[in-house]
Amino acid sequence: MSIRVTVWNEYRHEKKNPKIAEIYPHGMHEQIAQHLRKSSDLAVRTATLDEPEHGLTKDVVDSTDVFVWWGHMHHKDVADAVVERVWNRVLNGAGIVVLHSGHMSKIFIKLMGTTCNLKWREEQNEREILWVTRPGHPCAEGIDDHFVLPREEMYGEFFDIPEPDQTVLISSFGGGEVFRSGCCWTRGAGRVFYFRPGHETFPTYHDKNVLRVIENGVRWSAPNRPPEPIAFGNRKLSWFDKK
Repeated sequence: MSIRVTVWNEYRHEKKNPKIAEIYPHGMHEQIAQHLRKSSDLAVRTATLDEPEHGLTKDVVDSTDVFVWWGHMHHKDVADAVVERVWNRVLNGAGIVVLHSGHMSKIFIKLMGTTCNLKWREEQNEREILWVTRPGHPCAEGIDDHFVLPREEMYGEFFDIPEPDQTVLISSFGGGEVFRSGCCWTRGAGRVFYFRPGHETFPTYHDKNVLRVIENGVRWSAPNRPPEPIAFGNRKLSWFDKK
């Protein structure tokens, strides 16, 4: 049975900045989706901010097993009703892979319950080394003990998130900073994976290791069974005979 994936992206940077359009001529969402479509067990579609309901209609959300979410400058433009729709879907068993500056998206903040703020610095020649901290974790499958991105934006601690259930990757940067770059949580019946790399002016989503981690995150967060309905509210005892 296929894992149904929806790759969501603002898709505004690529349409306004020629440098970014050159790196991602069809958008970052399509670059990621093209990689995921190479796997026959992943059924992949895309959605973007300027589509009706941001491409996340009730039918789309209800039929998505895993969301992949990239946002940056336009988090506030995402309608609260759509965020609520995705949030409920995750709590009921869907997975979500939040990328890079999606840490400040409404959906991630709602799932975390914290500010999700951090330190950052954009330099043109700052390298990032990503180190695997949990060998054998599904999100690190096929990854060596580390890999290097020659140029990336720096994110630094403190990262205001709840302590992850598992921290799978940490980053070190040319300026000496470190950052928790691959983090896993459970929320309700769903799973959340945050993965740090992906600044829009760099070809990060052309890197084979980055794409592999995203794919791993999709597979790890995918629901492995339908959520079981639970009866809430007042319940009378029925398991013993009243005397």
